[in-house]
Amino acid sequence: MSDLKIFSDSIQIDNKRVIVRLDLNVPIKNFKIEDDTRIRVVIPFINKLLKKKAKVILITHLGRPKGKVVPEFSLNPIFNYLQKNFKEKIYFYQNGFDEKAVDASNKLASGEMLLFENIRFFKEEESNEETFAKKLADLGDIFINEAFSCSHRKQASIHKITKFIDSYGGPILEKEINSIDLIIKNKKRPVTCIIGGSKVSTKINILSSLSKNADNIVIVGAMANNFLKFNGLNVGASLVEKDSENIVKDIIVMGEKNKCNIIIPVDCNTSKNVSGNSTYKSMNDVGSEDIILDVGKKTIELISKTIDNSNTVFWNGPAGYYENKNFSVGSELIAKKIAENTKSKSLISIVGGGDTVAAIKNTGLEKVFTYLSTAGGAFLESLEGKELPGIQVLKKN
Repeated sequence: MSDLKIFSDSIQIDNKRVIVRLDLNVPIKNFKIEDDTRIRVVIPFINKLLKKKAKVILITHLGRPKGKVVPEFSLNPIFNYLQKNFKEKIYFYQNGFDEKAVDASNKLASGEMLLFENIRFFKEEESNEETFAKKLADLGDIFINEAFSCSHRKQASIHKITKFIDSYGGPILEKEINSIDLIIKNKKRPVTCIIGGSKVSTKINILSSLSKNADNIVIVGAMANNFLKFNGLNVGASLVEKDSENIVKDIIVMGEKNKCNIIIPVDCNTSKNVSGNSTYKSMNDVGSEDIILDVGKKTIELISKTIDNSNTVFWNGPAGYYENKNFSVGSELIAKKIAENTKSKSLISIVGGGDTVAAIKNTGLEKVFTYLSTAGGAFLESLEGKELPGIQVLKKN
């Protein structure tokens, strides 16, 4: 962290135009925000800038409009939300990034905000076009990256903009990086990683990296089906990735090489379809029409004991098909166990991934965890040891 330029209170921003790149990619249905988490977490920092008399310029994306103006991806609902949640004046500029946009930023009074329309309406954003990045930089005097979740992408408002303006990482970005360091660099052992998801092939690099840094890797979710099948167990009609045998074998070998325990389910809860009721099965009793949709009680006991013997837990991927309440039990009990140990045993608990965070929210325990990241791909790529373009450009010279 010491090699990155991070925004601090010592930086003078009174009457200066401060560009803040955010990730306010929130779910919107019928032009109404369904989950405002990503907005709520940035409000304290924006308030801090406003109190220091900065002119705050907000840039974010929403959805994937692919360089075209798509009305359903307009930031109008976000603008309306910000108007309701700030007493300070906020303006909404929807006419691109031209000289008039610069005029609008210059006309801001201290303690006012200016939100620009969806940055991904412009194809130059995703192509990281230099002239476009310069236009963005002309809007401000200081740039702050508060979009760690986008920092694995080389895009103009994340990457190339830093070539033309004094640039820093923000407090949320700093927290994301610090939480990754708690798993990789500054870890408190034993470390247990609980990894779910559907495709083992997409997690091969992260599992390889984690096997070198963790003492235990617990495989859950549909991904576990591949390991069960590799071990000769019947997984019935469960989701299995085609041609995954060699990948599973490589992960098991990596675990043995790095003295990292690979733990897989010993029982499960099944159904004939994802919307059905739950039927408990031992692994030997899974029938040809059964779909494995959650871990069983013995597996939960095994995971709980592993958590009890850990000082750090990283969790990415629900234990089951949590969208159906019948198969959310595994995820909820794991969440409760991690929360309990975070409270009573000073367990360091880090969660990465939107689905896992959503599963935890069902328990109401999200505030107990050490850190919940919604950064997704950027978080996982960092764990793999990859250098993120948006972070690399914030390094001190």
